[in-house]
Amino acid sequence: MTRTKTWVDQPSRPAFRPPAGAVDAHVHVFGPEAEFPFSLKAKYHPEDATPEMLFALRDRLGFSRNVIVQASCHGTDNAATLAGIAKSNGKARGVAVVSPDIGDEELQRLHAGGIRGVRFNFLKRLVDDAPKDKFLDIARRIAPLGWHVVVYFEADILEELVPFLEAIPTIVVVDHLGRPDIAQGPEGAETQRFIRLLDEHPAIWTKVSGAERLSPQGRPFDDFVAVIRPVVERFPERVLWGTDWPHPNMEHRIPDDGTLVDVIPRIAPTEELQRKLLVDNPMRLYWPEELPPA
Repeated sequence: MTRTKTWVDQPSRPAFRPPAGAVDAHVHVFGPEAEFPFSLKAKYHPEDATPEMLFALRDRLGFSRNVIVQASCHGTDNAATLAGIAKSNGKARGVAVVSPDIGDEELQRLHAGGIRGVRFNFLKRLVDDAPKDKFLDIARRIAPLGWHVVVYFEADILEELVPFLEAIPTIVVVDHLGRPDIAQGPEGAETQRFIRLLDEHPAIWTKVSGAERLSPQGRPFDDFVAVIRPVVERFPERVLWGTDWPHPNMEHRIPDDGTLVDVIPRIAPTEELQRKLLVDNPMRLYWPEELPPA
């Protein structure tokens, strides 16, 4: 399998300056493969994207912390994610992908290593099997740890997933708004169905990221802003944002992370919204022990 590179080495410096303590809440690390081999089931084979590269990007973009999400190319071996967290000096936490038969001792080890959630992936092009019953069992087992569940799916299966999402006993974070058709505009059926899901389920959050993936128009992402800004303004306490570096499977449309950061003040136009999106909300999920008492 050919190794792919999906990031720019020197992204532009954004004009927008994130607030102090800002969290890039959706990133990945790949390898290094010599130390952390990719899964035999991996659907893509990226070049190494190391923690050191991630932290250099974090500093260049003006962020303070990262949430490292286990990449599907590493399967359920979370060693690369844990290594990235360990090298961060407390400035990273993580989301794992785990096997249904994972033991309680291993869950405790992941927690000690900085994991605060599990990810369930329903994209058929990335995973071969997505057993809802086994996922629910995992969700019930991680709830006492205070973890949440991250779910990745595309809009065409939202309706069939609703009973599953309703059965999860923790906070649920939906990646990239469940990938609605942005071309439909803010009143589009897929976006409106997702907004209705958030209206009806206060425990469901979403990541308002993925402009480079979701926007048919591309830069400057006006179509993305038109759809996403109303979501941020309607659900300011339940939104997260991340660069998605190093942008898996984007080799044909590699984004500049600086331009992605400059979308933030357009979807969160006030300082209050920016602080909730980039600081308050991710801190509640990933570093709650550092928050002042309620």
